[in-house]
Amino acid sequence: MSAAQVSAAAERLIAATATRIPCAPVRDLIGATDQATAYAVQQRVIAHQLAQANPPRRTGRKIGLTSKRVQAQIGVDAPDFGVLFSDRHLMRRVPAASLLQPKVEAEVAFVLSRDLDGEISARTVTDAIDYAVAAIEVVDSRIANWDITFADTVADNASFGAYVLGEERRTLAEGFRPVDVAMKMWVDGKLVSEGRGEDCLGDPINAVVWLASKAQELGDPLRKGEVVLSGALGPMASVKAGSKVEVEITGLGSVGAEFV
Repeated sequence: MSAAQVSAAAERLIAATATRIPCAPVRDLIGATDQATAYAVQQRVIAHQLAQANPPRRTGRKIGLTSKRVQAQIGVDAPDFGVLFSDRHLMRRVPAASLLQPKVEAEVAFVLSRDLDGEISARTVTDAIDYAVAAIEVVDSRIANWDITFADTVADNASFGAYVLGEERRTLAEGFRPVDVAMKMWVDGKLVSEGRGEDCLGDPINAVVWLASKAQELGDPLRKGEVVLSGALGPMASVKAGSKVEVEITGLGSVGAEFV
């Protein structure tokens, strides 16, 4: 793909963010499956955000499309990743007006105690995890009606919207095993999603290994202090202003969010 096509795709997504009006998919410009080009668009969009006055800080990464059920909802068959920002790390109250088409997912999040820029394996990843917490990821698409292919969501920063972290921290040294967790998520008191750790690429640790390898391959390895949202443990659910979300993950307690 040409630089002009990458630029045009990025400009379409940037305009959707600025106008709060979802745009057409970008696959007409970059194709539906070209990973390298899609990540090039993502990087262009992120660079634009970081070039603004008083830009947010990068706080970590998110892994998307790790659950087979979520892949089925979107119509894709591989993970992707995006970048987290400080202004989208929210507490319990989430401003609905800042989002276009929000949905929620329940995940295990990890905070890193060291860089992951050398050998990448389950052992090195486990050694680099400071602690785990329960998380709600708010996914959001700048593309109208969530009409996305793999390249569309990658270009759109993996459909990232915001995230909320729980308060209960567990270390792997304590015997906490992410693969063993069970998750339940309620929206307005209705159970809308259930899943287990094994639903996230077989184990949330596997998801972080995949991310660490991919990030290093692209020249942007995971760093100490970063938050990693490891991916949905079950299907995502739509929310709107007034929605109240509660998540329970065994071993990590609960985390909630209210859309105001």
